[in-house]
Amino acid sequence: MTEPSHRSTYSQSANNVIVGKNIPRKWPNWLSTFAAWVLTKRGWHVEGELINQKKAILAVAPHTSNWDFFIGLFIVFSFKLNINFFGKHTIFKPPLGAIVRRLGGIPVERSKAHGVVTSIANRIKEADSLILALAPEGTRSPIYPWKTGFMHIAREAEIPIQVIGLDYARKAIVLGPIIQKVTNIDEQMQTIYTFYDNVCAKYAKNCITKP
Repeated sequence: MTEPSHRSTYSQSANNVIVGKNIPRKWPNWLSTFAAWVLTKRGWHVEGELINQKKAILAVAPHTSNWDFFIGLFIVFSFKLNINFFGKHTIFKPPLGAIVRRLGGIPVERSKAHGVVTSIANRIKEADSLILALAPEGTRSPIYPWKTGFMHIAREAEIPIQVIGLDYARKAIVLGPIIQKVTNIDEQMQTIYTFYDNVCAKYAKNCITKP
């Protein structure tokens, strides 16, 4: 089931976004205030409503530039979200390893990808709360179809997915539709592609949503 994307299309500044009581949070108020100020100063605004669940996947796209990570990080700080994300295992080595872990990083060895989906799904099931943020394309390079590992994780862990768009043309952080339950990956991926058809990437030619 996917909630209608037209429910909440109003625009708001990052510091005015309502974050529900269920979603796990951390980070101090001063950092949240500073991050929201930076986003607003750079012209970014927020559209839509953030999911309010203890466990969920936030699929953030399009991912075509290193800037996406930094904008995403400021969103996390601004909303005071306690999130986890995948990272190549090499970035967890000193001196950056401790910082990446503090930010919520989970090391992944791509050469040992077999079983990662089940392992992450089990970790989510065992946790009291866990918000997993990721880039569904899995790469900054042009790719179609997108990787569907996040859909399999959501299905195995029985958690919802909210798609979030970084629209560089309108400087909009779009809190998009929510897939409450993954039932048909092929069909529901089309819902995701349709949403991102209307989101302009930093490098638009690298975001491919059609064959």
